[in-house]
Amino acid sequence: MEQGGNAIDAAAAMGLCLALLEPENNGLGGEVPTLIYSAQEHKAYAISGMGWSPQAFTIDWCREHDIDIIPGDGYLPACVPAMIGTWTLALARFGTLSFAQVAQPAIELAREGFPVYEALHEVLVAHQQRFTELYPTTGEVYCPGGRAPETGELLRNPDWARTLEGLCRAEAGAAHKGRIAGLEAASDAFYRGEAAERIARFIADNPVEDASGRAHAGLLSYEDMAEWHAAVEEPVVFNYRGLDVYKCSSWTQGPVFLQQLALLEGFDLRAMGHNSAEYLHTLIECAKLAFADREAYYGDPLFDHVPFDVLLSKEYADRRRGLVGAEASAEMRAGSGLGCGAPECVTREILEDNRLALGLSPARPDADAPNHVGDTTHLDAVDRQGNMVAATPSGGWIPSSPVIKGLGFPLGTRGQMFYLNAARPNALAPHKRPRATLTPSLVTREAPLCRFQHTQTDKVARGEPFMVFGTPGGDTQDQVTLQFFLNHVEFGLSLQEALDAPTVYSLHFPSSFYPRARFPQRVAVEDRIPRAVLDELERRGHEVVVGGSWEQGKAMGIALDREHGIIAGAASAKGNHVGYALGW
Repeated sequence: MEQGGNAIDAAAAMGLCLALLEPENNGLGGEVPTLIYSAQEHKAYAISGMGWSPQAFTIDWCREHDIDIIPGDGYLPACVPAMIGTWTLALARFGTLSFAQVAQPAIELAREGFPVYEALHEVLVAHQQRFTELYPTTGEVYCPGGRAPETGELLRNPDWARTLEGLCRAEAGAAHKGRIAGLEAASDAFYRGEAAERIARFIADNPVEDASGRAHAGLLSYEDMAEWHAAVEEPVVFNYRGLDVYKCSSWTQGPVFLQQLALLEGFDLRAMGHNSAEYLHTLIECAKLAFADREAYYGDPLFDHVPFDVLLSKEYADRRRGLVGAEASAEMRAGSGLGCGAPECVTREILEDNRLALGLSPARPDADAPNHVGDTTHLDAVDRQGNMVAATPSGGWIPSSPVIKGLGFPLGTRGQMFYLNAARPNALAPHKRPRATLTPSLVTREAPLCRFQHTQTDKVARGEPFMVFGTPGGDTQDQVTLQFFLNHVEFGLSLQEALDAPTVYSLHFPSSFYPRARFPQRVAVEDRIPRAVLDELERRGHEVVVGGSWEQGKAMGIALDREHGIIAGAASAKGNHVGYALGW
């Protein structure tokens, strides 16, 4: 911002720093679904920050190699690293600065070091044996000398710095052709240069054991990376009480946020009372219906037909809303009719469905396996012109795959989210995006344009910037952020109050993460919700699991009040990292 950059430049700088500073939560080998509002165009866009699967990784390959569920670690679930391509495209299309300018802070932190914080220290201690024995290249960086650094010690990653410096040199070599040509050269240096060559060679030559109990070499090839490009796409949108809410399409779970809004719009939520038993029961039951549709219909829209014209229609919501009764449902009730026919496979456990589709005897997953609820981060940025960015970087985290020798980062494991039943959406296929849980949010509204420096009119225009927000939390993301959004727009809580309020989330539907377990009727709640409310939820048939006071979700958000010329940000105090809202 101080160099004259805009919100997109700031978001890219934050994203690259997060990839270094939170290696347990995201990395350059991961992905970053992104939503951008262009103040100049008065329009919202999505950037497909999701890499595709290897050409060689197919359902037939899994059948031949006795893989009945894609592991959550190692090389098999690796997709093309999407982070560099996403940020270079965002900068080229919407930014103002060069890659070298936005990457410089991250490069300095990698080369000079940053102090290990408590949460990172805990991860390094917990995985020290894994890093030194199974992933020795990770141990060289994160447990130097075979020891996890203490909190406060400087941690350096010179290979990581050299990786980005190589991209900056490529950009400089093309700078005479202009800023955009330089950004394209930086991206090419990663996907069609030395980085891609190193990745393909390392994972082919160094098989690693994964959750299958066997060692596998990587299937991601140089060609897979060279042929991939990030893309600017149209987001999916739903108008909720005059607010246009935007989500990335069904290569994420994002549209479940919109389906929940479509259902909840028919209830008088304010009359129920904030976090009352009636309100929370209604919220949970609507989440179950929306997530059942996620299982039945969502997948990469370039491969799978996803009938949003039905799923987000008033008629469909009216019909589905009638399924919300006084008691907690024990069923997986995907929608049918109105052009949608719910497949039978939705009612089966993922491993059982995979094995049936592969022609193997039925089996059931370990019912006690924990769901995945972390390993992600989030960032938002807004500038005085009204540009907005919401991005959810994740994947490529160090506990799940070895650091690539000479590059300083591991690959991601997002491919674990594919099904192995070819009849389902989100089934594994070459060069397909897995349906990620990562789900930033962006909202516009009708608002007067005034009191901002660039504004010359006081007319009311539709589609003006209002909010960006998001959270880590795997499958819980579109439940935690939904509560934040409703806390603010329905119940009138300030941004910080809306973030700080206790939350609940359902585990009724299958986890998107290995081993893909589900827990029918189970609801996780924070213990700040009154006992009388929890008792009533249990009476209605919910299995209530009470957790700590400040541990569910870690949302953050920024809102614009253009009438008064105010930008307000808030960050959650939950979790084991401290988030910040910074203003210039």
